[in-house]
Amino acid sequence: MSLVVGAIVEGVVTGITHFGAFILLSNGETGLVHISEVADTYVKDINEHLQKKDNVKVKILSIDGKGKIGLSIKQASSNSERRPQSKVPRMSFEDKLNKFMKDSDERLQDLRRNTESKRGGKGSPFKVV
Repeated sequence: MSLVVGAIVEGVVTGITHFGAFILLSNGETGLVHISEVADTYVKDINEHLQKKDNVKVKILSIDGKGKIGLSIKQASSNSERRPQSKVPRMSFEDKLNKFMKDSDERLQDLRRNTESKRGGKGSPFKVV
């Protein structure tokens, strides 16, 4: 079986390093899944996601002239299991900016109220002569 870029194949994890995992493909060749291609979220420790001898589906990303095979678990799962779209309407940039400005103004007002009372600001019973 020849490998084709873009194909989704199954393999077995044969080794784990700090930068990725080595996968033995069904045709006997070994490819590398970089740590950034393991999951949709940030992966700090690859051992939390994979272990040796795990069976995984991978997508073939690249095959270079030296025979190195680049693989992705993340893209193989996202192609076969599309997440449902969120029903929450997306905010426009202007709406986000207006919300940010409103929240920021409210926080500044609270901060000013708190710091003025601590400094003896408005309504302080003490007068400086």
